[in-house]
Amino acid sequence: MEAAGTADLEAWESALRVAVLACGAKVLAEMLAEHGSGRREQELLCRCGQRLESRGVRRKELMTILGPVAYDRSRYQCPRCQAVRYPGDEALDVVGTTRSPGLRRMMARAGSQSTFKDGRDDLKIYAGLEVSAKDVERVAERIGQEMDIWSREEREQMPAEDGPEPDKDIPLMYISYDGTGVPMRPEELVGVKGKHADGVAKTREAKLGCVFTQTTVDEEGRPIRDPDSTTFAGAIERAEVFGWRIYGEAWRRGLARARRVVVLGDGAEWVKNLAEMHFPQALSIIDLYHARQHISALCRTLVGSDEKKMERRRQRWWALLDAGRVETIIFQARRFLPEDPDLKKAAEIEIRYLDKNKERMRYNTFRAQGLFVGSGVVEAGCKTVIGQRLKQSGMEWSVRGANAIIALRCIMKSNRLEDYWESRTA
Repeated sequence: MEAAGTADLEAWESALRVAVLACGAKVLAEMLAEHGSGRREQELLCRCGQRLESRGVRRKELMTILGPVAYDRSRYQCPRCQAVRYPGDEALDVVGTTRSPGLRRMMARAGSQSTFKDGRDDLKIYAGLEVSAKDVERVAERIGQEMDIWSREEREQMPAEDGPEPDKDIPLMYISYDGTGVPMRPEELVGVKGKHADGVAKTREAKLGCVFTQTTVDEEGRPIRDPDSTTFAGAIERAEVFGWRIYGEAWRRGLARARRVVVLGDGAEWVKNLAEMHFPQALSIIDLYHARQHISALCRTLVGSDEKKMERRRQRWWALLDAGRVETIIFQARRFLPEDPDLKKAAEIEIRYLDKNKERMRYNTFRAQGLFVGSGVVEAGCKTVIGQRLKQSGMEWSVRGANAIIALRCIMKSNRLEDYWESRTA
């Protein structure tokens, strides 16, 4: 027995973990031996319809959460088209990979949380697994791509079905979407116009949508979002394609049984167009913060450098905006149009924006009905789902890689990770 002063608990823990994992790997190898090879009662058919013929046994080295494990599995080949199948791999969900499902799940999660190098380090520290950062990247992106395919297949099946069967009707469903820039590799920016004066693009817009529900309000009549009701869908893609993505998510969540639907967003043309196309019966509300930004811009063009005067007018018009009196703001603004042609043009642009969207800015009415008037949920999602992982310092993405990680994080943040893994074993 060592003296108390020389005891090294951490060293003991580490040594025991290695020993326990090694023992577990041996047991796992014995279990795998029962599934990899042996006679099969039913004949195996190739996709071309031909009966597959046995071609002996091949060994496969698997990396598992217990460590490396080797197992032998039967190999079958089609005499007509020469296609090869390993039924053991199919049963164990290791077709085309040397990593077990458990390890792939851990690597995908690690790669979705922070940089791939951090994911590599976390796996070593937390699980004693030695993998490279590139391995984490490949697995995380592959799982993300598979999740995106899984989600798309769900969307394609839903319109032909009656829709999900919730326990009861949904009193109020919100659909909100926005965009955020993701830093891209130079080759992904060819032909992309930037927002800066020089026209040089450094990012591409990732579109993110969320769906959540509301059942009640608090004692003061303010809306309360239902706990754990928010789900996400997103990708770097054209607005028309994204429209079907967010529509599919809303349908999956029970759109057909929602008694009332609200679309929350800014006044961007693509946001409005998608709402009109996919949710024509929904109440459309422009995010109050964005509306206030337009009021501030209008005040700046009308007042100029007089900060005190601009602040007084802004506060007065914000109060009118809260009261839903957009026409009053427009009337007053037109009385103070500047003579400078450029400033006048800028002011008229803001006035047209207010006039075009005034029915979507009746905030007094919306609040009286206990509705949300801000798109904070999706804006927070742009930061947590996309920004925290894809917009770290020095990062540059391919569209393919970014979309894979976005899909992975959307599934995780929507609490659908178990649904996905269960679908693989169904």
